[in-house]
Amino acid sequence: MEDIRPNIKHRVTDHEDSNDDSSSAHGVRQQQYRQQQQDREPRRRRPTVISAATGLLERQPWDYEAAHTGPCNHGTFSPRPTPRSARALDAPNAVEDEDVFGVGFGRLHDAGRRGGRRNGVMRRVLGDTIVDLPARVFGNRVGSRPRGPAGGARSKTTYPSYYLPLLAWIQQYRWSWLRGDIIAAFTMASFYLPMALSLAENLAHIPPINGLYSYVINTLVYALLGSSPQMVVGPEAAGSMLLGTIVRSNIESGQFSDDDDYNNARTAGVVTGLAGSFLLIAGVSRLGFLDNVLSRPFLRGFISAVGFVILVDQLIPELGLGPRAREIGGVMHSSSVAKIAFLIAEAGHTHRLTAIVSVTSFAVIMVCREIKKRLQPRFPGVAYVPDRFVIVVLSAVLTWRYRWDKHGLLILGDVSTGKAGMPFHWPFQRSHITFIEDSLSTAFLVAMLGFFESSVAAKALGGGDSAGTDGVQGVSLSANRELVALGVANVIGGCFMALPAFGGYGRSKVNISTGGKTSMSSVLLSCITIVCVLYLLPYFHYLPKAVLSAMISVVAWSLIEEAPHDIKFFYRLGGWGELALMFVIFTATIFYSLALGIATGVGVSLVMVIRHSTRSRIQILGRVPGTHDFENAEAALAADVEFIEGCLIVKIPEPLTFANTGDLKHRLQRLEKKHSARHDDGHGHGHGPAPRRGRDNLPPPHNQNVIFDVHGVTSIDGSGAQVLAGIVSAYRDRNVRVFFCRVPPERSRVFQRFISSGIVDSCGGMRHFVVSVGQALRMSEVESFSVSSPPTGACNLPV
Repeated sequence: MEDIRPNIKHRVTDHEDSNDDSSSAHGVRQQQYRQQQQDREPRRRRPTVISAATGLLERQPWDYEAAHTGPCNHGTFSPRPTPRSARALDAPNAVEDEDVFGVGFGRLHDAGRRGGRRNGVMRRVLGDTIVDLPARVFGNRVGSRPRGPAGGARSKTTYPSYYLPLLAWIQQYRWSWLRGDIIAAFTMASFYLPMALSLAENLAHIPPINGLYSYVINTLVYALLGSSPQMVVGPEAAGSMLLGTIVRSNIESGQFSDDDDYNNARTAGVVTGLAGSFLLIAGVSRLGFLDNVLSRPFLRGFISAVGFVILVDQLIPELGLGPRAREIGGVMHSSSVAKIAFLIAEAGHTHRLTAIVSVTSFAVIMVCREIKKRLQPRFPGVAYVPDRFVIVVLSAVLTWRYRWDKHGLLILGDVSTGKAGMPFHWPFQRSHITFIEDSLSTAFLVAMLGFFESSVAAKALGGGDSAGTDGVQGVSLSANRELVALGVANVIGGCFMALPAFGGYGRSKVNISTGGKTSMSSVLLSCITIVCVLYLLPYFHYLPKAVLSAMISVVAWSLIEEAPHDIKFFYRLGGWGELALMFVIFTATIFYSLALGIATGVGVSLVMVIRHSTRSRIQILGRVPGTHDFENAEAALAADVEFIEGCLIVKIPEPLTFANTGDLKHRLQRLEKKHSARHDDGHGHGHGPAPRRGRDNLPPPHNQNVIFDVHGVTSIDGSGAQVLAGIVSAYRDRNVRVFFCRVPPERSRVFQRFISSGIVDSCGGMRHFVVSVGQALRMSEVESFSVSSPPTGACNLPV
């Protein structure tokens, strides 16, 4: 076969020669295209390279939006940086505009006004003018989440939605969520509106309608300001009972009568307003970290005690012994033990019909509760069954039909708002000074317990930025914003003489399990409560008070039933201190009062926190034999470490404050007096365990070199710096060389305090600040031989 490749090659060459001019023009165009690509290269992201670097290091400056020119000095809760790629995933309709300078920082504006956002239900109902009004006032990124001080995009447009979450979730709302929110609102109304009547009537001793005001005002305000979209705010048993102690004390002192509903409700408004003020001030002061101060044993012991007290209190109306208790006098204000003695002594005066209604209601609610708990994993729809609402309706109908009220069964009676509707009453008037003084301590306790319970519920539920949340996104959970939201809600609620209201985990779980996705369920619950207050209250006339007491008893039982699990856990763990704290709080509350139980628990908890913070945790280091590694000589696993002759190596693994530096100084003095680091057990006692190997190599009485490992000193206050400077000066006066290793950077606040307090100069300058313990030992050896007569305690570290 003839080879045709030469001919093909010849024809191609001829073709190239004939088109030489066109090829040169094409080459020019290619060169221009490459030049344009090179000009655009700085705007592009570098290709992704898999390495050990973090994602933040891999990102380029042009991956972030420019916040503003000049230095950034925003606070801790400023917006966080968000890369453009991440925002593109959250906003598929977003388009990118180049900066006017062409650098490529750009900004994202939402093109969804013509597409994505127009699909929102609020935009369809209210129209573009209303929904876009916040954006026109504050900017074009109202719904965005603020980003941090690390150079990310941040402007005044991001803050409104961060501090007013309503602006974030209302534009994300979809029609598909509305059905679940409506069902959740009606389900919660059937469960908790009768409960609010019970809390106000039986625990707070105020008109029942004031319990409903909490769901009208507090729930609505928190829905607008709260950072946990699925948490529902409402009155709680513990707060209502604490409020009831103030009302009862005023009645007992003769200031008001038991039938003076207005003044009793006014007292409730003062307590609620004060509690909200405490929370609001704490939120503005950014004291959200205080939710970690009180321990779980304290909360469990107190909550269990509150449940027991409520359970005993409700036995009196459940057995129909209320009139007998008022005849004897002083029973309702006595301790739980005295009430138990009263129940035993007066058991013969039990009203039979009242007892039957109470026991039956309690048994039915508990049985339904247990059945729901067992069936809900397999049949989630069981959660929609309003068993308590059915019991309320049936009991009212049966009482009306058979006229049980004529046979001695106490009923709720007329409950109305009066002609003025929901009355507004400012709680901080001068005429209320006496009430305010008497209510300060109780209001503080109500605020503290309510915030702790809300914090636990909010952390368990998470915010809108939780992974896997099928609902509102971009609403981050913040303890400080929770304080502000709860504070504002209770201050406004106090103006309407409502019960204190806080977030509850059980109520919020009902909201989630019945389909609630957003805060719209809380808004709808508030609307349903308004309808009940205005139109449905006459239908509660024949509701037996015994049924309300039975519902409160179920709540009290739920407060107690978790205590055995915690007791078993701490017993298995050997936590005798935690068990003792729970026992002390429980017994003080039962045998005396709630106030003494709280005071005892808070006092013991604060003593434990102070004791923990003032105890120095310094460690004496020894060398692991045959290595250059240094371990804690007091640890059980490091009992065979070796000590360097003439050197005392002290590791400070914590920030230095005025609280723990005094103990640091005292312990170093003990080490000098004991001639041995091993004879100190790390807690201020001189009977520590002896080593197996390092006993013969213990430091001599007069250490010529002291090395401080300050890697854990992340902060130091003025008092701590003063005490540490005194320790260093005392060593230098005795001709003891002092070294610091693993020190913070020179520009850090800790090192600047070292300089300003004179610690650096006292040690001998910067050469006494080294990077490791081994280098400090070598420096001490060099300095020991640099003098004419070296000290006998020179360190000897093999190189």
